Amino acid sequence: MKLIGYFRSSAAYRVRIALNLKGIAVEHASRHLRKGEHRAPDYVALNPQKLVPALVLDSGEVLTQSLAILEYLEETHPEPPLLPRDPVGRARVRALALIPTADIHPIQNLRVMSYLREKFGQTEESAFAWSRHWIETGFDAYEASISTDRRTGAFSHGNAPTMADLCLVPQIFNAARFKVDMTKYPTIQRIHDVCMKHPAFDAARPARQPDAEP
Repeated sequence: MKLIGYFRSSAAYRVRIALNLKGIAVEHASRHLRKGEHRAPDYVALNPQKLVPALVLDSGEVLTQSLAILEYLEETHPEPPLLPRDPVGRARVRALALIPTADIHPIQNLRVMSYLREKFGQTEESAFAWSRHWIETGFDAYEASISTDRRTGAFSHGNAPTMADLCLVPQIFNAARFKVDMTKYPTIQRIHDVCMKHPAFDAARPARQPDAEP
């Protein structure tokens, strides 16, 4: 398989963690988002959304959208599991995962910030403030959802990484870029610190990717 991503992409970061956790070796390729390489005709033919990541299977099939890819990996490589065994637990993990992936990331990613600057004349500072607001709004909800819930353990749900953690950690990386005050989110920060001690998370971090830039 081949994973086409970008070192700083939150969505690609999620998939890298999952591949590492499940011990799946893939070829890595990069499309530089700031240089517009994801808009090249050959890539658009693979992914008409012009987004990363894309996972090219051995069969030639192409999977897009990080959560769909995570679900595919869970179904085809079930160990170690990214979702709990019980239906309620699975629903909780999916709900937590959707906070960063559906409620934060889509409205504060690179193309949204570029649109704010180019079409609405926003400065870099105001675009950063926009992103910071939506990250904090989502983190407020995530922190409230896990801080007193007995199902929260070393990780967001229990004592093993789940899909929720795979989606949370990349958003924390973004939060640092946008100067979010993480002291307001002690449970999130604690879970992040636990995650980053895990080899699968550590190896997936943006700075460790072949296409990483300062």
